[in-house]
Amino acid sequence: MKVNEVFIEKNRKVITATTEATLQQAMKLLIENKISSLPVIDENDKLIGIVSDKDIFVSLYSDTSNMTGKTVKDIMSVDLIVGIKSDDLNYIAGLMTNNKIRHIPIVDNNKIIGIISVGDIVKAQMTNIEIENRYLKNYIDGNYPG
Repeated sequence: MKVNEVFIEKNRKVITATTEATLQQAMKLLIENKISSLPVIDENDKLIGIVSDKDIFVSLYSDTSNMTGKTVKDIMSVDLIVGIKSDDLNYIAGLMTNNKIRHIPIVDNNKIIGIISVGDIVKAQMTNIEIENRYLKNYIDGNYPG
């Protein structure tokens, strides 16, 4: 299965943040949209970073003295690992596993077009397993000629 097939099923707008967003604003976006990471974009909508709920938790835990003054720019990851919509999900899963990350931004001409999460990969694999199981059950039950 390819990344673009997952996007068709997700049919979801990409929620992003800017570098000037406070951590409180970022947390609000994460909570309200029930997501766990935010791609960070510049004024030209170019992907320049990513911030996750874990990044925010770690930042707030390690320095509680300045919770309101910190911005996304202060904690975002800038060494990005990205994918493209023609990538295979197994490749994306490998990137996540090898780099110990839970989200991969998907780009087209350096602009964010989506994000793939571990949950997206699990859901796609479960769908494939269900289809295969149905096929095998029908085969065993003799529902196919031959």
